[in-house]
Amino acid sequence: MWPIPPGALRVRPLPRETAASYLTRLAAAYHLTAAQLLDGLHITATGTSPAPPATEIHLSTEAARRLSDFTRIPPAHLARALARQPPPASIGMAHAALARWQPVQPAVQPLPACTACTIRHSPHQAAPAWIHPAPNSPRVMICTRHQQAASDPRQRTPLDIRSVPELAHARLTARRPPTASSLSWSTTITTRWYDHHQHLHIRWHTPLRQLTTANPHLASGPASPTLTCRALITYPETLTLATALDRLPPHPLTRTEQTAFLHQLASRLQLPRLAPADHDLLWQRLHAR
Repeated sequence: MWPIPPGALRVRPLPRETAASYLTRLAAAYHLTAAQLLDGLHITATGTSPAPPATEIHLSTEAARRLSDFTRIPPAHLARALARQPPPASIGMAHAALARWQPVQPAVQPLPACTACTIRHSPHQAAPAWIHPAPNSPRVMICTRHQQAASDPRQRTPLDIRSVPELAHARLTARRPPTASSLSWSTTITTRWYDHHQHLHIRWHTPLRQLTTANPHLASGPASPTLTCRALITYPETLTLATALDRLPPHPLTRTEQTAFLHQLASRLQLPRLAPADHDLLWQRLHAR
């Protein structure tokens, strides 16, 4: 097989962009479909290829090399940039140029990337891009530079968050990512508080109203903004709670220590007091030693 000539246009991947998203944007720059681009690179593709974020594409080593040659992006850099799952054994171990489209479950689908950042990584007006959230962070995408964010793949475009400055502030002031365990607990706890109108629900009404006002297209989406914006609205408190949980000692807390922890947490959450009920998941976390 003769070498694949490099393409004339430079289309760079976004950090943590999915391979399917990048391939779709790359093809769009040449006014091609992803299937046509793969065929032009002599890569044999299997599976259905609906638009991201519902699918991901897995490339064999040879297919990734051809994509690297065409884009003029070194293979190591391309591999770091594209957030991809390990390919199936039949693809990863193949010596031929193979690709396979596979569906992605809704719970782990990527989020729409900042449109301004996407345009900077494309030669002309860019096709939509899809990225995965950063590791050990809430499932949201926040671009503090361009004030855009997303928290649900059903949001086909990122949201304007200029009216909710606390979101960008929380992103900028996060000193270090929480541990996976504390993040999982805090996300579950704040989600329960949000769904059951507990503790912070009155405060959360304001950012929800601000987001829906600044993004009128939310009303015509496939799901209620109350649901699709939940992770974004609770983002600052989720980070605060995860940080507090990371500071818990490894031994069981005494009653006095539990009271002190709740008092300090209420202060960090800017609440006058925090008195969770016995069935509150926060109590379960304090007793799960």
